[in-house]
Amino acid sequence: MEKLSKFIVRYRKIILILSIVLLIPSVFGYLNTKVNYDILSYLPADSESMQAQDILNDDFNLSSVDMLVVNGMKDKDVLKLKKEIQDIKGVDKVIWRDDATDISVPKEAIPENIQKMLYSGDATMLIITFKEPTASDTTMNAIAQIKKYAQMDCYLAGFSAITEDTKDLVNQETPIYSLIAVLLCLVVLCLGLKSWVAPIVFLIGIMFPIVYNMGTNVFLGQISYITQALALILQLAVTMDYSIFLLHRYQEEKTKTDTKEDAMSKAIHATFVSITSSSVTTIAGFLALCAMQLTLGRDIGIVMAKGVILGVVCTVLVLPSLLMAFDKSIEKYTHPVLIKPLKRTPKFVSKHYKAILIAFVLLFIPAIYCQANVGQYYDLTQTLPAELPSVEGTSQLKEKFNMTTTHFVVLDDKVPTKDIQTIIDRIENVKGVTNVLGYEKYIGPGVPSTFEPKAVQEILHNGGKRLIVVNSDYRAATDQENAQLDEIDNIIHEYDKDAKIAGEGALTRDLIQVTNIDFQMVNVVSIVAILLIIAITFKSFSLPFILVLAIEFAICVNMGIPFLTHTQLPFIAGIVIGTIQLGACIDYAILMTTRFKEELQNGLGVKEAVATSIRMTSPSIITSGLSFFAACSGVAMIAKMDMIAALCQLLGRGALISVIVILVVLPSMLIVSQKLIQKTTKNWPVAKGE
Repeated sequence: MEKLSKFIVRYRKIILILSIVLLIPSVFGYLNTKVNYDILSYLPADSESMQAQDILNDDFNLSSVDMLVVNGMKDKDVLKLKKEIQDIKGVDKVIWRDDATDISVPKEAIPENIQKMLYSGDATMLIITFKEPTASDTTMNAIAQIKKYAQMDCYLAGFSAITEDTKDLVNQETPIYSLIAVLLCLVVLCLGLKSWVAPIVFLIGIMFPIVYNMGTNVFLGQISYITQALALILQLAVTMDYSIFLLHRYQEEKTKTDTKEDAMSKAIHATFVSITSSSVTTIAGFLALCAMQLTLGRDIGIVMAKGVILGVVCTVLVLPSLLMAFDKSIEKYTHPVLIKPLKRTPKFVSKHYKAILIAFVLLFIPAIYCQANVGQYYDLTQTLPAELPSVEGTSQLKEKFNMTTTHFVVLDDKVPTKDIQTIIDRIENVKGVTNVLGYEKYIGPGVPSTFEPKAVQEILHNGGKRLIVVNSDYRAATDQENAQLDEIDNIIHEYDKDAKIAGEGALTRDLIQVTNIDFQMVNVVSIVAILLIIAITFKSFSLPFILVLAIEFAICVNMGIPFLTHTQLPFIAGIVIGTIQLGACIDYAILMTTRFKEELQNGLGVKEAVATSIRMTSPSIITSGLSFFAACSGVAMIAKMDMIAALCQLLGRGALISVIVILVVLPSMLIVSQKLIQKTTKNWPVAKGE
């Protein structure tokens, strides 16, 4: 590493030029990385609802269906509107009453169920299907065109419409998120560093790994909109420490060496070990998300783990050149450091450590209870502002047609017609079902001669499958809708064991089941991985449990607060927050413990070693934690999407709570556990006086 350090310093200008050149393909990679705005598409491919969606797409071309509510328009004008929408690129079919009978026939002559489905007072509904899946660019562009008819008192509802609104909102807000995070992080760095210039150099330096990370995402094919929105914020927050480590060591080495080249070479050599060891736990935390069945976790995990690795590489290769180039300015433009070593806290902790640990135990149990009982929501429309067109469209469907979600029941066409008619009758009696549409309802006695069932047959009978459309009064992800789906499942499986239900409701029900398993899986994987890393780092059996216990306490407090404030969290929060907080903030615990060990080796007693450790590590821990807090909390305050706002609020608050726990609770645990640590840790020093 020493030879490599000298090489980096010697050829720093060439390395910087190459680094700048590499930004160009990275920008192209970023611009060509597809963003997926459909969270439900991350469900496991073998889940029943995803299999049903495949059938819906392959056999009926109905995997992407929206409803357009048209108010106060005559039938002849609705027909004209239908033809205009039909001509939009990406639209497959626009289904309305004229597909079954001529509009000259009074609507009263249409079978009652179709009439009830398509008309409500002066409003009518068009069913629009698209040629490509929900989140495809073609479908998104088609929806953007259809939304322009809103000026004619038309409202588009459905999951594709919600996805397109999500896309618009994310594209508008992500640049603002980035700007706010950068500015607030800059403020904190100015408080924690004595130079006015160093924070700016840090931000220039961290731009390289961020751009590289976003550019190399092109090799993943696509990333989720959540990953896109959070990647820069998280990468900025969790890797800024590395820059601070290098600067502090460089300034220290300059007082010991004759040239700044030698100083930087030694700083790189010394910092590389601390940076890489610090980053390993963060990388492990992110990679633990790959254990999720919901592949959204893998998406976030890979991108962020890659971002941390690139952050380490650029800190070692690119930042030295920048620091040396701006060295004179960094030293010239200085100010008093405002984040100073804590003075009272070390004395308080070493004196009252028993009381602190009693409070720790008394708070831990209710914190676990609160975390376990926090309300969660899975309805993606809840994450969006109420004024968005798709949310208004959903309200129109509910208000005018008593319809909130649509289920698509897929049956084998070998099921006898009489059984299908029985299935339809039974589903109509399920609580919350407002309307059932099936071809079998419209054959036989009672069907008007002017009604042509062939048009309906083309829609509802294809590919050796039969389709029954069920409209529900319940919102997706509610207990009522899930119970409704369970009851429909029981009915259809009596007649066809391979029958399936597709649609937003079924997908969301599977989402709930999958994420409940994911929450347990990810927590176990992340904790085990970090326990092993700490055990190897310190060659200790007891220290991993002590350090992880401290951070897990911080996580429980953080995740338990919404229970006390009666706040519901988006489903993804419970899975990713604990893992990210553990992986990112365990570094603070490692830093504190490492310093504690050094002070014991220097001959101090346990309490004196703890007090010195708190005092000496507090500036770094507070600066890092405040940077994390500022970057995330600033975004939380301005984000219109509740999912992004909630995740950032939890991450920011979690960093702040972790800082407090590491500066107060962990030192108390180290005092009490010193003898245990000494017996279970290789080469752990004996405290003075023992």
